[in-house]
Amino acid sequence: MPGMMRYPYEPVDNSKVRSRSIQQRATKVGLGQFGKVYRKGDGLSGWIDSLPNLLAGSALRRVVQALVSARSLKKPLIWGLGGHVIKCGLSPVLIDLMERGFVTALALNGASAIHDFEIALAGSTSEDVESELEDGDFGMSHETAEGMNEAIVEGVGRGQGLGEAIGAYLDDRSNRFPFAQASLLAAAFQRKIPVTVHVGIGTDTIHMHPSADGGLLGRGSLQDFRLLAAIVRDLNEGGVYLNCGSAVILPEVFLKAVSLVRNLGAPLQRFTTVNLDFLQHYRPHHNVVKRPTRGSGQGIELTGHHELMIPLLAAALIESET
Repeated sequence: MPGMMRYPYEPVDNSKVRSRSIQQRATKVGLGQFGKVYRKGDGLSGWIDSLPNLLAGSALRRVVQALVSARSLKKPLIWGLGGHVIKCGLSPVLIDLMERGFVTALALNGASAIHDFEIALAGSTSEDVESELEDGDFGMSHETAEGMNEAIVEGVGRGQGLGEAIGAYLDDRSNRFPFAQASLLAAAFQRKIPVTVHVGIGTDTIHMHPSADGGLLGRGSLQDFRLLAAIVRDLNEGGVYLNCGSAVILPEVFLKAVSLVRNLGAPLQRFTTVNLDFLQHYRPHHNVVKRPTRGSGQGIELTGHHELMIPLLAAALIESET
């Protein structure tokens, strides 16, 4: 019937609501942070200057500033790389950054090392997993497994970690690796830039082959963890750690390195961590960006495709030199 209430509530009377002036409230966005129109001829540095000083626009600037500052302070600039970064064809960009002093150490997972080794060996990498898996052929390239496992046997046997062992192997047998100029492991070894490789037994294709030695894989990876911890220790007061494309292994390794360093009494504060990936995953968010920098330093997230974001970041660093 008309006038009957369908619900046991009446609309709130807001005639006496309390209001205030916009000038009295705190705001997050102002015209001074807005982007500028890009003008033809402004160049890359002009384009970066045109970005809004908000969210990812601000984050990109902060990453560039942190890397430039770390280099000037002679602090570590550690790049943690997942396998996808290598498969995206970014090795030449990163090798150039080595030359410019914007890469002082590399931390790789096992997949990154495998893709890099195959590039040096054959100039190509990355299998069609779906089709190869049906017949059990995935990961069964004998040149990759035999070569890398031989490198590990030789190198770890003489006291090297996995990264140095594989880099030395590529350098010693350059005649067998016609594309070594595109290898991060080879380039770093030649420039005495430390590379650490962190593996989980059973996660990489070379572990399926009879030439794999679990004891040596474990020993070499453990040595590389301790080497990474020594480099992480020097992040104190201005260094930068970037996690690019590793969702699990490298974020876990980095977090443990941070804890180990602090447990041993070394100060580790006021440094920058960056997670750069096309998705922001749980472990990088917490183990790279949030937890290590809690109370000191800054953690930054950049979201985007590696094949776009890393060249953009590299170009911004190069522009900073002029």
